[in-house]
Amino acid sequence: MLFIGVVAGGFLFIVSGGEPIDYVRTAVLRWQLAGREDELAQPASSDISEQIFEIPLGTAPFTIANNLQMSGLITDAELFVLYAQVEGYDREFEAGTYFLSPSLTIPQIAQMLTDSSNSAITFRVVEGWRIEEIADAIDQNPRFSFTGNDFLALVGRGAQFDQEIANMLGIPNGSSLEGFMFPDTYVLSANVTASELVNTLVSEFVSRTGEQMRLDAGADGYTMYDIVTIASIVERESVWNDENVLIASVYRNRLDIDMLLQADPTVQYGLDNSRGRYWANITVADYQGVNSPYNTYIYSGLPPGPIANPSLSAIRASVYPASSNYIFFRARCDGSNRHNFAVTFDEHLANAC
Repeated sequence: MLFIGVVAGGFLFIVSGGEPIDYVRTAVLRWQLAGREDELAQPASSDISEQIFEIPLGTAPFTIANNLQMSGLITDAELFVLYAQVEGYDREFEAGTYFLSPSLTIPQIAQMLTDSSNSAITFRVVEGWRIEEIADAIDQNPRFSFTGNDFLALVGRGAQFDQEIANMLGIPNGSSLEGFMFPDTYVLSANVTASELVNTLVSEFVSRTGEQMRLDAGADGYTMYDIVTIASIVERESVWNDENVLIASVYRNRLDIDMLLQADPTVQYGLDNSRGRYWANITVADYQGVNSPYNTYIYSGLPPGPIANPSLSAIRASVYPASSNYIFFRARCDGSNRHNFAVTFDEHLANAC
């Protein structure tokens, strides 16, 4: 009997990978879990809306399970703990912030709680968006704990922001941060605040544009605010990045000779969403009919500020435009979304469809 016991113990030691106690414990737990597959596969509800779930550092699996049940994310805390113990997740749960919905099953939730890096918010700011469009995107993302209006309160006209950065970029007092919300895809903390988001977007703008670009703009007599205003128009006019330098050259050339910019996107911006769209189609009548300081068909020089948040390509093109004599451009007639450029008005008319 002793020999049999020794052999059995040795066999158990081998098959358990040197952890016989854990092996037996897991076997018992698996036996307890057997037959409960349907319960594991049944979510708490069909509600797919996410809620924030926090795991503080050092929280025990039983506490995590109870908090999940109290939050309505699971219906059986004991079953959750049992499953986590069987699969070894109870040793892998990570402190952090998670986005969970009651439509997830216990196995799905248990696995998610082992990797807090998946709880980040991925947020994209698209080239050419207005700050209001960024606010709309915030409202459409249920993971943010703040609203689009909270964001606009920090970036709209009259908002208070870092004066040192405002001075560096040449942003006038009382102006908005339109144009300085750098377009990119961001991976944000699950607990990000509206203020932190704004700081992230502005900091990215400062980093990506760099000091040299600001110095070169200044050498030409432009502040970065002027450049971003030009770039925002270029962004809204251009479809192909390789045309940015040519479109920017047209506007820089017009400014040099005190010629009206006559940029359609400034008329659209001047409508201020009054037609239910931020970039509504305009008519020839709107060129004189939209009475806004942003309308560059009736007001000379640059508009009061940027009309959108331009890409780095458009910003760079506005600092370093192509060397050209062009003062006109219009869309080609082939549907390519490219443009024909002209020096004289007669050439411009000849480019009409």
